[in-house]
Amino acid sequence: MTTPIMSRSDAAALVRTARVRQGQTWAAIAEALDAPLVWTTAALLGQHPLTAEQAQTACALLGLDDAVVEALQQQPARGIDPALLSDPTIYRFSEALAVYGPALKELIHEEFGDGIMSAINFQVDVARRSHPDGDRVVVTFDGKFLDYRW
Repeated sequence: MTTPIMSRSDAAALVRTARVRQGQTWAAIAEALDAPLVWTTAALLGQHPLTAEQAQTACALLGLDDAVVEALQQQPARGIDPALLSDPTIYRFSEALAVYGPALKELIHEEFGDGIMSAINFQVDVARRSHPDGDRVVVTFDGKFLDYRW
């Protein structure tokens, strides 16, 4: 009898648990994988497949077994659990896009023409910036412009 491949969500739960229990940071794991921080974190949470080498490196670092290595290499079904949309941090991104999305769309069209920003050919970064009123969260979306073509 063949055992099913572990689900991406189960693998992600094991990654989260191992990371916390071993005192690892997402940044240290990303450095070990020689991959961008946000991409690495998203991949280990189930949003991108890792190569065999990346999965083996991450799991060795976290003390996870071959079942997790195998799961992390599978093609994911991308998206978010609707229940997570009510998380305050995630909700604030939805709120910011609800308020500023139409303005960003207008500005992208004015600057680039008729098209969209890719979320596939895309990079995202998060940083901390000091500010007298309290530290600021700086999130940068860097997506390729894709013009509509007929």
